[in-house]
Amino acid sequence: MTETTADKAEASRRGHELYERIRPEIETSHRDEVVAIDLKSGEYEVADSLLAAAQRLRARIPDARTWFVRVGHDALYRFGPRSLVASG
Repeated sequence: MTETTADKAEASRRGHELYERIRPEIETSHRDEVVAIDLKSGEYEVADSLLAAAQRLRARIPDARTWFVRVGHDALYRFGPRSLVASG
């Protein structure tokens, strides 16, 4: 099934919303790690790498629709010299 731009925008909105809910719990103790969040259930796993977080989440929720973000940052990866540290 092909995702439309609207589907991707909704997934992005939902991913950011779910991350903001769990951020206070994980930001201090998991800074710079990767969180994998299931967009359907809101369940998540935190690990040192994208692959490890994905594998842990998929072990619990095989059909997870997964959103990834680096804890304490605006994005998972960066391109160029700008910082990923969340502002505000």
